Amino acid sequence: MRARVPASTSNLGPGFDVLGLALSLHVEVEVRPARRFLLHSEGEGAELPTDEGHLAARVACAVAGSGHLEILVRSQIPVGRGLGSSAALALAAAAAAGADDPLAVAAAYDGHAENAAASRFGGLVAATLVEGVPLVRPLPLDAGLSFVVVVPDRQLETKAARALLPETVPFGDATFNLGRLGLLLAGLADRDALVPEAGEDRLHQEARSALYPEAPELLAALRAGGATVATWSGAGPSLLGICVEAHAAAAAREAGEAALQRCGLAGRAVVLAPDLAGLVLSD
Repeated sequence: MRARVPASTSNLGPGFDVLGLALSLHVEVEVRPARRFLLHSEGEGAELPTDEGHLAARVACAVAGSGHLEILVRSQIPVGRGLGSSAALALAAAAAAGADDPLAVAAAYDGHAENAAASRFGGLVAATLVEGVPLVRPLPLDAGLSFVVVVPDRQLETKAARALLPETVPFGDATFNLGRLGLLLAGLADRDALVPEAGEDRLHQEARSALYPEAPELLAALRAGGATVATWSGAGPSLLGICVEAHAAAAAREAGEAALQRCGLAGRAVVLAPDLAGLVLSD
């Protein structure tokens, strides 16, 4: 069985640990019975060890109940860049190995229901765990929106980024984020309603900048280049620009690449469409 799933961006500013959006980078996993374990990896993440400790191997072998598998991984999703690579890989491996509920498997391994849900269903979703079970709801997404992602050639571990976050937040910060989340959802459903303030956040982005001091300059460059909203993608270090016009996305991409050079960071900026298909299975 072969499974193909998209990357995802999460949080989108104020939607911390709730919002996920599927983007048009993909990972494909193929699983078939074999006399002995074998894993081959191509593309992004190909440098990782291809033994039984590989995430695709751990998920597929657990689902199949056997280590006698041949697993092929082909990925376009950069690893450790805030684009849901672990959730997508776990989802694809679970589905290719025959899981009845690959979303539940992926969320259990990755710990992020919003990334796994976006990769599973495509489009924009709200997702959370209710008594340990992923609960997902699709949300409206204006087809006229364009998305720019700045991807530096550095990794930022989600665990390290999360360790910087406070255990409690002031009441005012919580209400600030809820208000911005309302603005964001309205703007994602209707691009004419999108405003720059919709991407503002007080729960995670500023705290995480201690690990990524170039982030504020890169975000400012995306906004100056034409993005209406600019936020972190997941825990970073990729950054997301949301644009209401295609020409604005092209300008924001150029501005993002120029800002990477000014900051002395290798990397790239790309314009990505939303993936609306999610998980696709084939024989």
